[in-house]
Amino acid sequence: MNATLIFWPVLAQVVLTILVFILMGVRKAKSVKAGTVNRKAAALDNRVWPADVVQVSNNIANQFETPILFYVLCIVLYISGGVGVAALVLAWAYSLSRYAHAFVHTSSNYVPTRMRIFLFGILVLLLMTLLAGFELASLG
Repeated sequence: MNATLIFWPVLAQVVLTILVFILMGVRKAKSVKAGTVNRKAAALDNRVWPADVVQVSNNIANQFETPILFYVLCIVLYISGGVGVAALVLAWAYSLSRYAHAFVHTSSNYVPTRMRIFLFGILVLLLMTLLAGFELASLG
């Protein structure tokens, strides 16, 4: 199997992060145009933005939390030769779960649904960690 396939879900996660940044820019521009934010205060305190902007800003912060673990695990799997069907399915499951999480977080923000999606992603990361551990153990 072509081990570089593990980097497609990584790129999908990177694209998601960029898309959320673009969404934040759109929402901030809309808020500035509507006059619903004090730009001078917003330069010092993100909390003065309207809720829909803060919501996206909070999601951007999420894109630099568990996804970091995902990136590391994909690199470990690649380096250890552990990229197989299981690793690819898990990597895509995690990346797609992040899209679903971002969608819920930046739209309805319904916490019970968001939490279930988040926990699914964490479970996938745990399985990826176990897989990476088995691969590393088999090397040494």
